[in-house]
Amino acid sequence: MKTVNIALFIAVALLAVPAFAQGKPAADKPVDNMQILREKLKADKKLLVAANMELTEAEAKRFWPLYEEYQKSLHKINDRLAMVIVAYAKEYNAKSLTDDKAKKLLNDSIAVEESEIKLKRATVPKLSKVLPGRKVARYMQIENKIRALVKYEIAGEVPLAP
Repeated sequence: MKTVNIALFIAVALLAVPAFAQGKPAADKPVDNMQILREKLKADKKLLVAANMELTEAEAKRFWPLYEEYQKSLHKINDRLAMVIVAYAKEYNAKSLTDDKAKKLLNDSIAVEESEIKLKRATVPKLSKVLPGRKVARYMQIENKIRALVKYEIAGEVPLAP
């Protein structure tokens, strides 16, 4: 993989992780700044993918709409993950995490992971219709590496259940 902007991955990860020691509610933060940051990260990720995919003009014409479709679905999954993390943070900060709440949050987290796998399984055949197998594999590797870094950052920020 060519030079990768690690700051991009850290920033993406931090978007998904709520502040456990946050003093002010998230509503006090300007929404515009968060939206601007998301758009910048989205553009940076697309540049990273473009730099590593080595697509021909014909491949690019067919790949990018599938990429956008995948990212839109992934965004919904990320939102669900963020909601699970926010719910956990709320319980953790309030010191009110019960066994039942922990089980529910765990099940919700697993459901998010299952959605991600389902999305991958649905996307690979679509990509295979427009790209050679090695480029399909390369794209999924890029996505997997990005997700692994994001999940690593999240894991480092989310404390263990009490």
